[in-house]
Amino acid sequence: MRHILKKQANLDIREEARKAGVWQWQIAEALGISEVWYTRLLRHELPDEKKAEIRKIIAENK
Repeated sequence: MRHILKKQANLDIREEARKAGVWQWQIAEALGISEVWYTRLLRHELPDEKKAEIRKIIAENK
């Protein structure tokens, strides 16, 4: 069986949050959703508008 390696979706957002020291639960709370739901959102590439919203949350929680 061959495994196909996929690029992880939303890697830019994940890295920005990690470098800023912002936890996923903090972003989820600011979005008004559960951490589990936020993690599921990250499975597929987000639209630019949603990424901008998340980047704003990251900047506010540094």
